[in-house]
Amino acid sequence: MASQEFQGQTNTIFKDYLPGSSDLSGQNKPVEPTSLWKQTSHPHNLPPGLEYLNQLDQIIIHQQVELLEAIVGTETSSKYEIKNHLGQRVYFAVEENDCFDRNLCSPIRSFTIRIADNMGQEVITVNRPLRCNSCLFPCFLQELEIQSPPGTIAGYVVQNWDPFLPKFTIQNESKEDVLKIIGPYATCGCFEDVDFEVKTLNEMSTIGKISKYWSGFVNNVFTNTANFGIQVPVDLDVRIKAVMIGACFLIDLMFFENSLDGL
Repeated sequence: MASQEFQGQTNTIFKDYLPGSSDLSGQNKPVEPTSLWKQTSHPHNLPPGLEYLNQLDQIIIHQQVELLEAIVGTETSSKYEIKNHLGQRVYFAVEENDCFDRNLCSPIRSFTIRIADNMGQEVITVNRPLRCNSCLFPCFLQELEIQSPPGTIAGYVVQNWDPFLPKFTIQNESKEDVLKIIGPYATCGCFEDVDFEVKTLNEMSTIGKISKYWSGFVNNVFTNTANFGIQVPVDLDVRIKAVMIGACFLIDLMFFENSLDGL
């Protein structure tokens, strides 16, 4: 009985949040089921450490400046602060790999990114194997595995072959397709933000986006640091929100790793 009341409250609160979620009577616009990506678990049953994500619809990811990388151009392990819309840090992320991978395989390098809360407890693990990202090798494109808590699969990010646009599929822990991410034809973003749209599976509705923020000429030329924003429905499943954070890291390395990107 209590769970039914909670579900009723949730539907009332978020009824008009999504584009296309209001009453469509009299319209012929197709509507996809949202059961695969909407939050269905009671807050007490969420993965430990992800409870805070349950109330967020905007996530800011700020890459920390590495002095050595800025001065001599040597690629160092990436470190990120993950913040809420007020700029308050909620998580901290550190990339793990070796110097050989970072400097020789840079944009396609394998890595493990460990994300910890402000108490230092690891809550999300992002694993990326060494794979291709070229449309010339459609059978071995990028795939990311996200765990939360570490050791438990939360979902996957899978690159889709397309000759023109960057495309990815967000999958849940059962490898069921949940959402699509579609980027622009050109990701250089001359003096402006670059948006990767988060869409429903039929690609008819846009429900969010991952944005690479323009951070200024000096910062983009002399460092690889990047600022990203993730905007998603507040009632998106927290596991899928964790997968979206992993997708943001993948997009950063695939399209914005080189220091001149963003000009």
